[in-house]
Amino acid sequence: MAVLGTALMTWTLPAQAAQVAQTAKEAPTSATRCPADLAPAPVPSDQLQAQAKDRGILWTLTRDGHTSYLHASLHLGRPAWAAPGPRLKAALDQVDAVALELDPLDTTAWTMPPTPVLPIDAQLQKRLETQARNACLPAQALASMHPLLQLSTLTLAQARALGLDVQYGQEVLLSRWARERQLPVIALETLQGQLSALLPEDPDEARHELRAGLRQLERPAELRRMLGDLVSTWERGDLRRLSRYEDWCHCVQDARDRAALARENDGRNPNLAARISELHQKGQSLLVAVGALHMTGPKALPVLLRQQGFEVTQVHPAPAK
Repeated sequence: MAVLGTALMTWTLPAQAAQVAQTAKEAPTSATRCPADLAPAPVPSDQLQAQAKDRGILWTLTRDGHTSYLHASLHLGRPAWAAPGPRLKAALDQVDAVALELDPLDTTAWTMPPTPVLPIDAQLQKRLETQARNACLPAQALASMHPLLQLSTLTLAQARALGLDVQYGQEVLLSRWARERQLPVIALETLQGQLSALLPEDPDEARHELRAGLRQLERPAELRRMLGDLVSTWERGDLRRLSRYEDWCHCVQDARDRAALARENDGRNPNLAARISELHQKGQSLLVAVGALHMTGPKALPVLLRQQGFEVTQVHPAPAK
């Protein structure tokens, strides 16, 4: 599990975000600032409208006589992003439905299925518990979670130090905006399907990913710099740089890391493309939002959707000539 990509660009379980906030509130007072103390403050609505701008990347998908939209999303966000930019707002006003990897506001979809048991040695357990203490999270509050999901939860705490929170991620905001417009919200995947992609079946691979993620968490200043870099790259819609993510994220060190990233992203893209194609073919105009790393590489969603017969046109930001 490449921590940077998984937490910001693939998916973050809403239950993990709630765990960060709730357990930090219940934790004993610490000399360090806890995640709950770092929760970003909302921005007044008049300011939101005044500073609303488009972020990320937006494409049109045209086929079968009508147009849908594809948005490269970020799963964490800032309060200042709580109003859609002009192009995204226009898309919302034109479509029949919003399609997300999973709907974060549909509580019925978030019943956690059984996850594989991952035995870890005392040293790895101690490192996890140290990171939980650093985040002011009681270790027992995370104990029922798969170690890799614990890792992702702990990454959220680091993201909060940058003013990022899952409640301002694009999926949560899009789900809210859809409901305000009385638009249906459609899930492209299932929670079980996502967990199958995110959690390796091979215990040795899972432990390898756990060690790699812990190495990142144990260098918090470097991790925060990389998180900030990733956020700014997404915010300005720099697809070219996102496509070189492996070169600068410091989270892909060997062939096993590369395979994990491919499993979490490329491995899911064919099914995502097929589902988008199926929904569009039924006559619905959709606004589809999928994590931005799914838009990169040889199996990028825009590439696969072109293969499905769509005319795919980038409309924000304007592609470089």
